[in-house]
Amino acid sequence: MSEILYDVIIIGAGPAGLTSGIYASRHNYKTLVLEGNKVGGKALDATWIENYPGFPEGINGPDLMAKMEEQAKKFGAEIKLGTVYGLSKLDEVFMASTRSGEVYQGRSLIIATGISRKSLNVKGENEFKGMGVSYCGVCDGPFFEGKNVAVIGAGHEAIHDVELLSKTSKKVYAIPSGKGYSEAYPELKHLENDPKVEFIYGANITEVCGTDFVESIKLGGAGLKEVKVDGVFFILEHVSTSAILVDFGVEMDAGGCVLVDRDQMTSVSGVFAAGDCSCKGFQVVTATGMGASAALNAMRYVKQLK
Repeated sequence: MSEILYDVIIIGAGPAGLTSGIYASRHNYKTLVLEGNKVGGKALDATWIENYPGFPEGINGPDLMAKMEEQAKKFGAEIKLGTVYGLSKLDEVFMASTRSGEVYQGRSLIIATGISRKSLNVKGENEFKGMGVSYCGVCDGPFFEGKNVAVIGAGHEAIHDVELLSKTSKKVYAIPSGKGYSEAYPELKHLENDPKVEFIYGANITEVCGTDFVESIKLGGAGLKEVKVDGVFFILEHVSTSAILVDFGVEMDAGGCVLVDRDQMTSVSGVFAAGDCSCKGFQVVTATGMGASAALNAMRYVKQLK
């Protein structure tokens, strides 16, 4: 067990976690950021970000995350690789156990583990990431203005992105990939009457095709073979990466989203959550905002303890 007692332990080094690290360490709170994969999180997959404040010409995801990491380290945050598999608490001290055998102690915790999207693992999906394949209509929709796109998915987020993309794209193919849409989605009625939206039922995407960029998708079923598109959005169900919280008593909703109050506090006092793991926004800028709020409130909590 590490003998260092941190003021704030942050689990996850994406936009939310790094921002929390910047805020806490800048105020001279002993801060540790633990990341189980790569520093930067899902933002590393963003080929180009045009809507992050302060970068009017845009910036790619890896460069933005590198700047955040540099800034956190500048203020003294420790960033270590380590997959957290268990959380516990003794008196007023939280303990985060990693798979490598390390146990870190902290007065407060910030969960910034993000989410993972379910993948269909169809041929061409990975090859064309950032070259026509996207996982966020809000993020990348403007890149496909006046172009043909397909949205794969049957959930509310998929319907929302169909509606969003229909405002700027030339044509939107809505493909629930073998499933139907829930009648509970009120957006469906007017989308079905939108001439720019075409619903394709009973079909499954089997391949994403192209040379340097996406040019078409192949479909199986419904007698279809190939549809010409410039982009394809995989908007499937998300998978929570915060399963360790369940055993620790942190409340989550039916979809695995961490429940937080206005201060980003979870149901466990002293444990905060920020970013995509709370299923709000799903944008770099909203994640950083939540990360800042979580850090400020974690610092307030630690100050009260001291």
